[in-house]
Amino acid sequence: MVIPVFNEADNVEPLCAELFDVLESLGADYEVIFCDDGSTDGTVERLRSLLARYPRLRVIRLRRHMGQTAALSAGIDHSRGAVLVTMDGDMQNDPRDIPRLIALLKEGYDVVSGWRKNRKDPFLSRRLPSMLANRLISRISGVYLHDYGCTLKAYRRSVLDGVRLYGEMHRFVPIYAVWQGARVTEIVVNHRPRTKGRSKYGISRTFRVVLDLLLLKFLDRYGQRPMHLFGGFGLFSVLAGIGCAVWAVYYKLAKLGWLRWLGVSPQSGKDFVETPLPLLVVLFVLTGILSILMGLLAEMVMRTYYESQGKPAYQVRDVLELSDGGPGSGVGREELKRT
Repeated sequence: MVIPVFNEADNVEPLCAELFDVLESLGADYEVIFCDDGSTDGTVERLRSLLARYPRLRVIRLRRHMGQTAALSAGIDHSRGAVLVTMDGDMQNDPRDIPRLIALLKEGYDVVSGWRKNRKDPFLSRRLPSMLANRLISRISGVYLHDYGCTLKAYRRSVLDGVRLYGEMHRFVPIYAVWQGARVTEIVVNHRPRTKGRSKYGISRTFRVVLDLLLLKFLDRYGQRPMHLFGGFGLFSVLAGIGCAVWAVYYKLAKLGWLRWLGVSPQSGKDFVETPLPLLVVLFVLTGILSILMGLLAEMVMRTYYESQGKPAYQVRDVLELSDGGPGSGVGREELKRT
């Protein structure tokens, strides 16, 4: 279990009581990690007092308030289990849903995401922006979930290996998983009204999520070939500049009377200096050249990123091969190697 908390002093003790009762009933080995995101209301002191009561409890403190994504990432990095379950520390997620999430993982899914179908939050400030953001994320990513913002999720460790989270990107882990070939499903979970503490989320968070989504889409489509984006835009811009230059030459030739054979008289021509064409030529050509150069730099950064860390530009699901059955057997057999 990984639970990020920020100023939840009144909630951590009752949450631990509920949570440990549920986890004990599973009869499996587990650990619970609370990652404190720079709380100032005594949350850490409350958690410290619970350590003696719950030996499987661990507390990680960040040096300062860095956001929910950073807290989740720190908890995941310090966790040791093959299965990870994340949830909020405000008592709105129900720990009794955890066995249902884990049961779906056992059925072969790699990520099980909670769906707060009957959400107990204000409509205008929380639910409406969330609905719009979820539809936009599903449309752009192609991964259709009803509730990306629900922190209650269950993951296999293999899905999270190598994933680095920034900004508000913790909610996009199911998208990363699908792009890597993982199986993702969604389940309706209980959502309870907040009774203690104050919500840390506002409508402004929706705009940050949209910006992170655009970054995520860029990384998916052009992360390994940024030159295709910057270079493509640069070539289009250069061609637009050439088109404006041809247009300006046309005006000049018409003004000089060199196009009489086309039925264009000098009086009907316009001098190109009377138009914005010279400025457009300079603007488009310079923008195009700079975009192409930016694409070259992005390619160098991308290649340095992969080659310096020995990261492959691909991901292998399985290896099928026909192995030799041994000397004198004359028979080979097909083996499936899991990676």
